[in-house]
Amino acid sequence: MAAVTDGSRAVKQNTRSTVEAGEEAVEPSLDRALVAQLMAQAKADGVNLTGEGGLLAQLTKLVLEGALEGELTDHLGRDSGERAEDGRSGNYRNGHRSKTVTTEVGPVEIAVPRDRNGSFEPELVKKRQRRLPGVDEMVLSLSAKGLTHGEISAHLAEVYGAEVSKQTISTITDSVLERMAEWQNRPLDRVYPVVFIDCVNVKIRDGQVANRPVYMALAVTAGGTRDILGLWVGDGGEGAKYWQHVLTEIKNRGVADVLMVVCDGLRELPESVTRVWPLAVVQTCVVHLLRNSFRYAGRQDWEKLAKDLRPVYTAPTEAAAAERFGEFQEKWGKKYRAIVRLWENAWAEFVPFLSFDAEIRKIICTTNAIESVNARIRKAVRARGHFPTDQAALKCVYLAIMSLDPKGAGTKAWTRRWKPALNAFDGRLTTGMTNN
Repeated sequence: MAAVTDGSRAVKQNTRSTVEAGEEAVEPSLDRALVAQLMAQAKADGVNLTGEGGLLAQLTKLVLEGALEGELTDHLGRDSGERAEDGRSGNYRNGHRSKTVTTEVGPVEIAVPRDRNGSFEPELVKKRQRRLPGVDEMVLSLSAKGLTHGEISAHLAEVYGAEVSKQTISTITDSVLERMAEWQNRPLDRVYPVVFIDCVNVKIRDGQVANRPVYMALAVTAGGTRDILGLWVGDGGEGAKYWQHVLTEIKNRGVADVLMVVCDGLRELPESVTRVWPLAVVQTCVVHLLRNSFRYAGRQDWEKLAKDLRPVYTAPTEAAAAERFGEFQEKWGKKYRAIVRLWENAWAEFVPFLSFDAEIRKIICTTNAIESVNARIRKAVRARGHFPTDQAALKCVYLAIMSLDPKGAGTKAWTRRWKPALNAFDGRLTTGMTNN
């Protein structure tokens, strides 16, 4: 098509000039009129915008080839047809070799220039490189959303016309393992105001498919930002003993103290927390406490129980909460003694949030902060079904949490919500940092 051919000269010349000058193009130098001309001609000739042989693929080919020619010019120190300064031929251009690379617009066949001495090492498309980096990022993004390797391969073939095998996709996703290991072992802050802990069950095939807990700790930093401290795959059901192992590892990575740990109502977990951080306040999630209460009651009483428990966890003080709970016990104690016993056993870990102002109560009395992350993880692992190994499960969960907030809007909202609340910790936070 004539328009693409004419436009390609401008694209190619601009690309080569930029590379030869050693500059990075900040903005495309193609004018809108030329782009409009290319689009119109492509439409007239029945050429698609994307896909194999599409307009974007043709332009990508031209840009890549122009950049590679520029790299070779820089390597040789002279343009095509120019002689060396000493008058000798020395190293020189030696034709091209064909190579197909997978790009974000589909497969593109390019002509890679060669030199006579074989010393040219292109940087844009390296030797033996068959994919541009954007393709790898696309695969990782799709994997983070829970697509299987087969589904990713089919998606790339259907949308971009790119044939990427399941083995290649596995290799791409395995490339994050080193990055994940560095993240898992990175040094942490000395003190955190609040740490939320919870776990998500995933299915792992170890002889037979069974549920295994993936433990996660999510911290609020002194600056009001969110920091996921790590991921750990347990060896059975969720247990306080394994949680102590997790918390000890977090301490060994530099966390000298945590002011408050918010968790579900797992028995013996408060003791595990205080063994690691003796001064930490343990707060039981009120939502978990309510859910566990309903397990002991008939469905016909759930609404009434919820109504009568609400004055307990919304009381202005601990004393008022105890008074309201006495009223609840008097009304329901005979019928649901197990619920009363549940709240009595959890009382020491239930009441800490009542000493805070209303604006901070609502964000520290539940594990909602971590539940939203768990929801994203569950969506990703549910799509995969089960995993062959612990590492495969961790890789999927890691990719899911790394793609939580690509535009940063969630981080800004989190900080806005936590900044005022952290004022309530100011004195305690300063004391914690001084004592440790």
